[in-house]
Amino acid sequence: MSASPVNSGALVTLKELKPSSPNFNPGGAFRVTGKLQEYTLETAVAVIIDGNASLKVDTQHLNLNLRPGSLYQFIGELHIEPSNEAILKARVGRNVDGLDLNLYLQSIQLLREFQAAQISSWTA
Repeated sequence: MSASPVNSGALVTLKELKPSSPNFNPGGAFRVTGKLQEYTLETAVAVIIDGNASLKVDTQHLNLNLRPGSLYQFIGELHIEPSNEAILKARVGRNVDGLDLNLYLQSIQLLREFQAAQISSWTA
């Protein structure tokens, strides 16, 4: 009996998880980071924000003390609700209050540029 593989979660920004994005696909594994705007204990649903982008995160399988205003990073699978609204079903979550979010976003961009250069050098 073999276990199904668990995807690591692609690094994306909250702005990249909108309906017009190629990342907006059900079942995709993603790693997202944002400030906790609100949390509802009864439903275990958190809302994280980055600028004017937001995302709902289902935290029911996490043992995490969530504090509004703190910065969190989640890894999980994206589900699309019938209203075309995304919710990340988190399997991992952590507080990243010490993280410089602007520097983190710059590092994602630099990583993508490096990966693109590596791919183009392999195909050249």
